[in-house]
Amino acid sequence: MKKKVLLMGKSGSGKTSMRSIIFANFIARDTRRLGATIDVEHCHVRFLGNLVLNLWDCGGQEAFMENYFASQRDNIFRNVEVLIYVFDVESRELEKDMHYYQSCLEAILQNSPEAKVFCLVHKMDLVQEDQREIIFREREEDLKRLSKPLDCTCYATSIWDETLYKAWSCIVYLLIPNVQQLEVNLKNFATIIDADEVLLFERATFLVISHCQRKPHRDIHRFEKISNIIKQFKLSCSKLAASFQSMEVRNASFAAFIDIFTSNTYVMVIMSDPTIPSAATLINIKNARKHFEKLERIDQGQLGTR
Repeated sequence: MKKKVLLMGKSGSGKTSMRSIIFANFIARDTRRLGATIDVEHCHVRFLGNLVLNLWDCGGQEAFMENYFASQRDNIFRNVEVLIYVFDVESRELEKDMHYYQSCLEAILQNSPEAKVFCLVHKMDLVQEDQREIIFREREEDLKRLSKPLDCTCYATSIWDETLYKAWSCIVYLLIPNVQQLEVNLKNFATIIDADEVLLFERATFLVISHCQRKPHRDIHRFEKISNIIKQFKLSCSKLAASFQSMEVRNASFAAFIDIFTSNTYVMVIMSDPTIPSAATLINIKNARKHFEKLERIDQGQLGTR
């Protein structure tokens, strides 16, 4: 099952860097050696078994942008599930950026009116910290107004922190079939083992695709931070020719377990009792694994019949 995702924005806005970090296992500092995208780069990313993201990374040079809206209009904008438009927060040509964005929206309305629209206000690390929220809210207000009658969802992002994972987790979440069924089963699993929280990560990207929270937590950005940290650790392991399988973290307040779950996911289980034996939690994860593997097979079977 292919889902077409358009990644658009002016040249230099950071589209290819973020794609490389999320889907190609780059670390932020290595993206400096990436060249400019020429015309359209196609990338098929297998995500959760039978779901394939058909990612179109569209070069943002002026000649290419004009071409997308003229001779390639139908080809580019037909059958789009998601449009992701990236804005460089420090762009000196904001008016031109907005013009191209509006041209994209017009083409989407004509060819893929059901597409979901996301705007990423990118490179926020370049903005003074106490100004980030103010600048983002102003930009978000402008973009939402310009996007009507379409709805757009905006995120402030940077390749240097967890905000990139937050945005892409939310985007991919909308593309996963039967995600509600997955969440119900995750909640049942958390209740049975009396866990504070259970998180499900996609295996290759470590994006959070589902979670169940049974106790309040003060850090609303913890999912993305965990994704970022574990992805970096996993990459470090691979550079040493070692494969990352599981991890256990304990302190005086909690015990956390990360382990391979299904063929497409990792799971993280957080318990309030820091004295709980590792073996007990790992057995619970092992027992649940068969059930969630079966769920994935059912979902894939349904995908195959569509």
